[in-house]
Amino acid sequence: MRTGVLVGLALVLGSAVPAAAQAVELRVVAYNIRHGRGTDEQVDLRRVAEVLRRLDADVIALQEVDDRTERTGGVDQVTVLAELLGYEGRHGPHRPFQGGFYGNAVLTRLPVVSQRTRPIPPASGSPLAVHETIVEAAPGLAVSVVSVHLAGTPEERMAQARAVSGGFDGAAAAVAILAGDFNGRPDDPVVDWLRSSWAIGAKRGDPATYPAAEPDREIDFVMWRARGAAAASADPAPPVRLVDHFVVDERQASDHRPIVADFHLRPPEATSR
Repeated sequence: MRTGVLVGLALVLGSAVPAAAQAVELRVVAYNIRHGRGTDEQVDLRRVAEVLRRLDADVIALQEVDDRTERTGGVDQVTVLAELLGYEGRHGPHRPFQGGFYGNAVLTRLPVVSQRTRPIPPASGSPLAVHETIVEAAPGLAVSVVSVHLAGTPEERMAQARAVSGGFDGAAAAVAILAGDFNGRPDDPVVDWLRSSWAIGAKRGDPATYPAAEPDREIDFVMWRARGAAAASADPAPPVRLVDHFVVDERQASDHRPIVADFHLRPPEATSR
């Protein structure tokens, strides 16, 4: 968590800046890590951790994470990454796989309020789920971050998107954020439908996220909305505002590139005014 403070005459006079003048900043990263398998076909969680460490995120939404599966040597990948980064890790499995589980995860360095894994409609008969972790971005300011991986036909992905949008709407938090691999480009009907109720910011620079070596399509997104608010708000000081959004030029650690979203969150004191 980063805190930006409005600096003014109060500082010159040696007075404390009131809490209401503070702005909470939240950095969210979304990264499909392909169970740690890079473009060189080597599974290397330390390499993934180094990529994530450089990004200095408050919350990280991961997709395609293994938990004690045969193909990755029975390793609990979330626990390993969490230990390497000094974060807390939470699994959100889609389904059993090769003696373990396969799915999404969330890593965070913020206090965790709650978590849940919610099934969504399957892809070609394979069970899917999304994982929500509610974190405390600041005292009294809860943020829901949902790790999302949509898959399958356009019809299947639309059903999944409707389930996600209806099931994680920020009711238990001031702000809800969806982050992950949506397997659809910006003009995809599923992404376009989500845009009707979730804000999707433009990425600075080249927005392409896949394939990592030479990306030619944008299929990874961060979407957000405030509790009780539509994606488009007339509020001149909205509860959540995107400050920066970009794709990281990482070509080897996975077949996707990670994306970063920096948010400015209005603290509870300011929101209640």
